[in-house]
Amino acid sequence: MGAVGASNQVGECMIGQTQSEVARSTGATAAVVAAGRELSAAPLHDRPKAVARHCLLDWLGVALAGAAEPAAAILARESGTGAGEATLVGRRERAPASLAALVNGTAAHALDYDDVHLALPGHATVPVASAVLALGERLDAPGVEVLAGIVAGVEVECRLGMLVNPSHYARGWHATGTLGTFGAAAGCARLLGLDDEGWGRALGLAGTQAAGVNASFGTMAKPLNAGKAAMNGLLSAVLVADGFTSSEAVIEAPHGFAAVATEALAPTSALEAVSGRHLIERTLFKYHAACYWTHASLEALRELRDEHELEPAEIESVRLEVSQQALDVADIAEPRTGLEAKFSLRALAAMVLSRVDTSDPSAFTEERVRAQELVALRDRVSARLADHDNAVGASAAIATRDGRELSASADLSVPASDLGEQRERVGVKFERLAATALGHDSARALREACEHADELGSIAELTALATPRGG
Repeated sequence: MGAVGASNQVGECMIGQTQSEVARSTGATAAVVAAGRELSAAPLHDRPKAVARHCLLDWLGVALAGAAEPAAAILARESGTGAGEATLVGRRERAPASLAALVNGTAAHALDYDDVHLALPGHATVPVASAVLALGERLDAPGVEVLAGIVAGVEVECRLGMLVNPSHYARGWHATGTLGTFGAAAGCARLLGLDDEGWGRALGLAGTQAAGVNASFGTMAKPLNAGKAAMNGLLSAVLVADGFTSSEAVIEAPHGFAAVATEALAPTSALEAVSGRHLIERTLFKYHAACYWTHASLEALRELRDEHELEPAEIESVRLEVSQQALDVADIAEPRTGLEAKFSLRALAAMVLSRVDTSDPSAFTEERVRAQELVALRDRVSARLADHDNAVGASAAIATRDGRELSASADLSVPASDLGEQRERVGVKFERLAATALGHDSARALREACEHADELGSIAELTALATPRGG
């Protein structure tokens, strides 16, 4: 079977088989390929297609805002040519598709404000959308095919996350960078119309390039992991389309991805529980511009702050009970920069209790983080391990100086059930982020195009609106 096939349906060897049957009879690589191909086959159902549009809109907003961040600016100087085949979001320069994926992927993760998925655990959309949008421009693909590519990538990376975690993440791998490379490769394979063998090879190239460690958190290297995942995933698919070879069983092979990146690969039967289900629907969107492991704490504190009309001077101490994941990656005790503050439970708690708007990326400045009043409140906050295993659940207890003991908890593990409400919340967030880069009118026009992305004859109609006007 060749690398490129005309059909986007599940390949000949799997016709008539369900995902569960494929998972029981094949290896991990073939199992995730089968799921990605089946679940991204046209036409998409209304609900996954709607969530894919929300993911794309959210990605565009954070990429536009993140384009001004130093990490994205440095990469753009190295990559932008002004005459390439793909848009650098938020800039007038263009670049070859692979470099556009790198720059846009880094920009979209630079604020740590992009959506998350607990199956990775990490940021599912950023590597996939960054790759698929850039390749979509190269191919002049219609919007509905780009959305299908996003769905394909998210479904593959999430199922791979189910097979390699929790030990993959626990060992220090940054899943957005590692599993995101597979997702980007799958999304681009879908866009290119690769067959089963081609998808397997694309994932094979992704597996040999997947990288990123959690030690990068709080630095520019973290968003670079996302950008490299997008770039390497795109490169994997286009090379295979041109005849490049690789292992077609890279996940489960001896000395393959699982052997080096996880303590134990789960049996493919573990995927039966989600057979036929679109995991993209479980995407969680951020409404604080900081690490998602901190959000439950912030929501609990905001509830207490507002319900009791608390002021910082009234607070004697704050105790947070959080997940091990939060302690592992978001417990920088004395952050020195705004970027480090995004990974500091204590600093973020002080910001929320001081009524700093943590939904505004511009709130995270070095001046604010080092301000005497904020530091004094930060140092009255402590964090310890909760007695539950909910990664995005937390509780907060506040002792006031007049002797009150106040407590609240929050659980942010459940995706929105009302997609209309989610669309509006993501849209408001998008317009706030995009307006700074594009202006209010252009931001609204881009939002409108994104909300009808599946009706666009060419994705270039959308990406053209993500370019600032004027001199």
